[in-house]
Amino acid sequence: MLDGVSLDQLRTFIAAVDEGSFSAAGRSLRRTQSVVSQTLANLEAQTGIQLFDRSGRYPRLTAGGAALVNEARSVMRGMDGFKARARTLAGGLEPELSLAIDAFYPLERLSSVMRAFSVEFPETPLRLYVEALGGATKQILDGICRLGIIGSTLAVPDGLSAEKILDIVMVTVVAPTHPLAAMARVIGMRDLETHVQLVLTDRTDLTEGKNFEVFSPRTWKMADLHAKHEFLRAGFGWGHMPLAMVKDDIASGALHRLRLDKFEPVTPSIPMFAAYRKDTPPGPAGTWFIKALKSDSVLP
Repeated sequence: MLDGVSLDQLRTFIAAVDEGSFSAAGRSLRRTQSVVSQTLANLEAQTGIQLFDRSGRYPRLTAGGAALVNEARSVMRGMDGFKARARTLAGGLEPELSLAIDAFYPLERLSSVMRAFSVEFPETPLRLYVEALGGATKQILDGICRLGIIGSTLAVPDGLSAEKILDIVMVTVVAPTHPLAAMARVIGMRDLETHVQLVLTDRTDLTEGKNFEVFSPRTWKMADLHAKHEFLRAGFGWGHMPLAMVKDDIASGALHRLRLDKFEPVTPSIPMFAAYRKDTPPGPAGTWFIKALKSDSVLP
């Protein structure tokens, strides 16, 4: 009976554990709940082990199920590696390089890589998405983009492989006319709480419940980093920005850099990663692109 255990059964088993219910697993796998239930029942019959306790509202792993789920994950990781290796061996240049870019990554640096790419792969078209927070990660997870630059969500999902590119230095800024700009000292959290903070928000649910350095109860939220930049310049509030994006504004006086006690003496930075799905690694063009991105390690 054990010889009949299939990868599909193991995939369904893992989905039921990760999603917390058979119905949620069905949505994740795009199957009906009844199909998920029958698949798991067949797996239990073949292994001779009850994997889930179904007596409550939601199924709970039994001791036997808990012992086997890590083995199932190991098998699926091995299969992902097998498929990835097979694709690599099959070779062939990607018909298109689709990229999802975190909005914090400086586009001027990306442009220099793009210019070199157009010389190296003149016949390979590019498709580019610039997304805030979890947006770039979701484009890769959903298979819309083969490759991406992620980082502002801080965590790399299990389904992705990631290679460190560089660190993005962050600064806190306001317009020179803003009351905080007149404070010629290190600013505490109480000072910040009385003023509107401009906050980048996520169009996806990947960062739901997470708080990325929000220090004020008064916030304006927006999903576009360039809109946040313009609103900061207009004096609508204070906020954190990538230094590369606002350094010219600071130099010209269009924005004023704040010193926060929370960030003294270490200036905060966000790591950026080149990321791709483990089951769809980059081909020759994508591999070249990652190598080009990694040519520098720190961007001030």
